[in-house]
Amino acid sequence: MTESTTDWRAVTLDRVRAAILAADPAVTEEIKWRKPSNPAGVPTWSHGGLICTGETYKDKVKLTFARGAKLSDPAGLFGPAKDTGTRRAIDLKEGDTLDEAAFAALIHDAIAHNAGRDYVPPEKPRK
Repeated sequence: MTESTTDWRAVTLDRVRAAILAADPAVTEEIKWRKPSNPAGVPTWSHGGLICTGETYKDKVKLTFARGAKLSDPAGLFGPAKDTGTRRAIDLKEGDTLDEAAFAALIHDAIAHNAGRDYVPPEKPRK
C-alpha cells in the first residue's frame, strides 16, 4: 500500500520507528518483500535476529513480532491470542496511542530472546 507522508498510517509507522530506535539505537531497519502490489515493501527491525515487521493496511498498522508468543506482555499490547504459534501482533488503528514504555520493554525482551538472554538494554540518556 502506498500512502502520502501525511497519511495517518505513515505517521504512525514513523512514530513506531522512532520508538524502536529509542528503545535501542543498535536496532537495524531493512525494507523487505517489495512487490508490484506493495512497491514500498515492508519495514523490518532486527537486532541479533528479526524483532518485528511493520505493515500498513486500510484500517491499521500491524506490528508483527517474530517471537511474540514468547515475549512478556504485562501491558497487554498484543491483540487477543489466537492459536498464533510463534508470532503475535499489535494492531494500531487511527487515533490509537502506543504505550512507549511498554513497547520498549517488548523490544528489549525480543532482543533478549534473539540473543539467548545475554542482553542488557542501553541506559536512557539523563536529562
